[in-house]
Amino acid sequence: MNKKVEGLKGKLIVSCQALPHEPLHSSFIMGRMAVAAKEGGALGIRANTKEDIAEIKSLVELPVIGIVKRDYEDCKVYITPTMKEIEELMEVRPEIIAVDATGALRPEGKTLEEFFKEVKAKYPNQLFMADCSTVEEALHADELGFDFIGTTMVGYTEQSAVLKIEDDDFAIIREILSKAKHPVIAEGNINTPEKVKRVIELGCFSVVVGSIITRPQLITKAFADALK
Repeated sequence: MNKKVEGLKGKLIVSCQALPHEPLHSSFIMGRMAVAAKEGGALGIRANTKEDIAEIKSLVELPVIGIVKRDYEDCKVYITPTMKEIEELMEVRPEIIAVDATGALRPEGKTLEEFFKEVKAKYPNQLFMADCSTVEEALHADELGFDFIGTTMVGYTEQSAVLKIEDDDFAIIREILSKAKHPVIAEGNINTPEKVKRVIELGCFSVVVGSIITRPQLITKAFADALK
């Protein structure tokens, strides 16, 4: 682990993402969003697409967790699903590459184990983060040798639909922490300063916060809905 990544320990990572259908979709805007996040005290950025990452890296010297979100027909995996997305990310060299590490098959019926073996063989020195939705998935990714285990997908898959990451004082995170060998990054609905503080107290390596900081349409909706 390099010094930039080591510097994320106990710190905040801000997810600066806007998809094509969203009002802030623009590499220029995401770059400025990253600058604002750094100014506010973020020590890392999570970003989508090589274009956004290139812009962000030109403006801030913070470690980046890079992903490419792409939909494939008849496939539920959309976070860095194939080698094509890995190759795109390697053009801009994010410090960490995150991939979907749920139980779903990737395009062409490839399992996570097959895919991870392939990418590690080609890029043995690259750090990888597993985006998981259940304790079982997290521990499987841990066994496969992912450098970081993330709770990114909790509540976003069929197998985790009834789960809430904060339930029972982050029981999911506490169980993963008690059993995993690799560092755990808390992510997914960590939407208050109190939750951020708590997951670090529990032992998470770092914490990613996204929409509550970087998606103004969702922040606005919460205020507008309160008046309905």
